[in-house]
Amino acid sequence: MSLPLSWDAIDTVLLDMDGTLLDLYFDNHFWLRHLPDTYAMYKGIPLEAAHEELVARFGKEQGTLNWYCLDFWSNELDMDIVAHKHEVAHLIRPRAGALEFLEAITNSGRHAWLVTNAHHHSLSLKLDHSPFLQYCERIICAHEFRMPKEHPDFWAALQARDHFDPARTLFIDDSEAVLRSAERFGIAHLLTIAQPDSQRPPREGLHYAALQHFDDILPIPVLPGFL
Repeated sequence: MSLPLSWDAIDTVLLDMDGTLLDLYFDNHFWLRHLPDTYAMYKGIPLEAAHEELVARFGKEQGTLNWYCLDFWSNELDMDIVAHKHEVAHLIRPRAGALEFLEAITNSGRHAWLVTNAHHHSLSLKLDHSPFLQYCERIICAHEFRMPKEHPDFWAALQARDHFDPARTLFIDDSEAVLRSAERFGIAHLLTIAQPDSQRPPREGLHYAALQHFDDILPIPVLPGFL
């Protein structure tokens, strides 16, 4: 299924990492299964109690920078979160067609920037296991700005440091809260991901147009004057 998208009106493509370029299965498995299992053993409590406690604690920080910060959770839970992430790093996988999509952006003369809320430890781990992410011209971590992409001031801060034209920018992210923040700032072209986690069914009732596959918005025409 192709989606209506005017590539002639786009110079820059901003791309989320987890759930957009990478399969969200790794993160869901780690935070909702692997970590509760480990926490239950570490604390000597039943798994169900560990899961309930962690979900409640995670929920209190949702949408804030702490939610994404591995140092914060290491301190909160008295556990080495980075080390435990390495235990399941073999589950890090690109979403189907992600490499080809990045190559198509680059070959068209457009700019591909990775813009992620992931903590820099998590980003480093994923770059090690997904070197294709370095096809991105710039890799931007929200922690550099001390606010997540959901924050209304994030996009203005990013534009002030790394200039881009919101009217000629496409942003793809699996979080509709993040997309709303980008839309309020003025980014003109917005898409979400129908199935961020390959092990869960596609989402329904989304506010933004959703990619089933990157093929939905291929091919990408070359910008005039690029070649």
